Amino acid sequence: MTSIARDTAIVTAVMALGALLWAPTSPLLALGIVGGGALVGLSMWAITGVVNGLTTRAESGEIRPVSRAFPLVKFFTRHAILAVAAYVMMVRLHLDPVGMFIGVTSVVVAAAVAAARQR
Repeated sequence: MTSIARDTAIVTAVMALGALLWAPTSPLLALGIVGGGALVGLSMWAITGVVNGLTTRAESGEIRPVSRAFPLVKFFTRHAILAVAAYVMMVRLHLDPVGMFIGVTSVVVAAAVAAARQR
């Protein structure tokens, strides 16, 4: 697990705990934050998989022409699955969309914390 992924998980947990303390009568807000954090984690996994797939082929020095279409199809398929997961979370599980948005932004907060740590 990379440091940004670890920090994203920590930020998501802290935000969910803060939401639970701020609005204890609305646990769906905290669950929405956790759901948004899960969505951003899956998205990071999908992007990492595509990047690793493309760079591994470039490093191995293959001479034969390699189709770039398959990794792109995998990339867009994974993001279509993310869209369906977000739909299910909001419509079927009734998670708070604002909480999901806050959870998705946890990666931005984690990146800002990492940048501040570098100063």
